[in-house]
Amino acid sequence: MAGPTVVHVEVYGQKYPIKTELDPHYVEQLATFVESRMELAAKTSPSSDAVGLAVLAALNITDEFFRTKTRLTNSSGTLTARAEAIEKIVDQALALAE
Repeated sequence: MAGPTVVHVEVYGQKYPIKTELDPHYVEQLATFVESRMELAAKTSPSSDAVGLAVLAALNITDEFFRTKTRLTNSSGTLTARAEAIEKIVDQALALAE
């Protein structure tokens, strides 16, 4: 297994060396996504402070993450309940067939 490498990315005009074991192309995609969120924050916020925009972008990304995590958790619970209901139906059908 290869060790960490350094991937150089640029976000909002600032260059960052990222030491990682992740695929360099993936890290570049992450940086591009963060920059797009910062640009969106710049359009909706009167602040031109890069740190403030980064915080707004981070809050936006975190909100999206939490909402997605909640949806997945709820979906998982629904799927489990449905699987249990199907299992009961199958058990009942097998009991009737005996």
